[in-house]
Amino acid sequence: MNYWLVKSEPFKYSWEQFVADGKTFWDGVRNYQARNNLRDMKKGDLVLWYHSNEGMEVVGIAKVVKEAYQDPTTEEKAWLAVDLKPFKKLKKSVTLEQIKADPRLQNIGLVRQGRLSVQGLKAEEFDAILDLASV
Repeated sequence: MNYWLVKSEPFKYSWEQFVADGKTFWDGVRNYQARNNLRDMKKGDLVLWYHSNEGMEVVGIAKVVKEAYQDPTTEEKAWLAVDLKPFKKLKKSVTLEQIKADPRLQNIGLVRQGRLSVQGLKAEEFDAILDLASV
């Protein structure tokens, strides 16, 4: 199993809206590194949902339910989408401030490549964030 983090601006698409919808496709990625991460996602992988710009916190866990396919928002074959389903809301959100302060998380993309919208995580980094969330 692989672990990921996706970033969504809550005023555009929040965790609460995601839960209400029950499923979504993750589209609109126009960065090659983020696209490659989408391509590498496998069904069943766990994905941390991060509210960016406002909130700036990890709020929930999603699961990949459909692997990479042509992004329906463009005809350009280079761009991909995946389907995600809500899995679990975190008991306690984990802020960017907490993540930056934790030595276990100094090398994650959220700290080193803040603008990347789809990021891979090592299992121990995923677990460290869940530890901060008291899961």
